[in-house]
Amino acid sequence: MRTGWPKARPGMTVGVFGGSFDPPHEGHVHVTLEALKRFDLDRVWWLVSPGNPLKSEGPAPLQRRLAAARSLMRHPRVRVTDLEDRLNLHVTAQTLQAMRRAYPGTRFVWLMGADNLAQFHRWQNWRWILQNVPVGVLARPGDRISARMSPAARLFRRHRINGRASHLLPVSPAPAWCFVNVPMVNLSSTALRARGEWER
Repeated sequence: MRTGWPKARPGMTVGVFGGSFDPPHEGHVHVTLEALKRFDLDRVWWLVSPGNPLKSEGPAPLQRRLAAARSLMRHPRVRVTDLEDRLNLHVTAQTLQAMRRAYPGTRFVWLMGADNLAQFHRWQNWRWILQNVPVGVLARPGDRISARMSPAARLFRRHRINGRASHLLPVSPAPAWCFVNVPMVNLSSTALRARGEWER
């Protein structure tokens, strides 16, 4: 494995939690810990992205966001990574393809909040993600109904795993996705920036 890349053994289940983390906050920590438990994951990797093509304004510098994320997310089974930047990729589907090649035998689960499922159909190659990688969706304040009624949820409704069987997601062949309701932390990066608690 290349220097600086996280380590994973064949057979391990790794949740991949991607985003701008601009800034990272306790809500990110909360859903990460819930994902470890609900989906019975061995590890979670935060994939701090260089930028989000769906957002018109660029985020704070990557190194600043990485440093903030690493100071906040302290857990022996969670790793904050800059893999997307190392791979020079900006599209989630391409990043997951590259990770699957780099870690043969490791089972990846894509993790996201319900707010992302609501607009998942706008992501490039989103169908490939759902068809090839199990997806774990965690409830977010105000986004439960829009997520469940989203084009992605409707198109792949037959492949949804009941939340009570969420621990089966990592070992389920794709397409497979699971929506779990978790205790919520009403924080968002947008709100923190609006209050002036994080400046780009």
